[in-house]
Amino acid sequence: MPSSARKSASHDASTAATRASVTFPTHLYHALEEIARLKKVSVAWVVRDAAERYIAEQSLRHAK
Repeated sequence: MPSSARKSASHDASTAATRASVTFPTHLYHALEEIARLKKVSVAWVVRDAAERYIAEQSLRHAK
């Protein structure tokens, strides 16, 4: 398994997670930091939220 993607030790599918490393352009990361600051959450939370929304949107588009 690549070092950039490792599964958590948890065996519970509802809480299992995979770690990923992502490199953002500086301007994009600063925007993520600002959103996180305003929402009082972590940048990781903002990225997960965005990924979930993107996947939901794509699923709807491909279901048509």
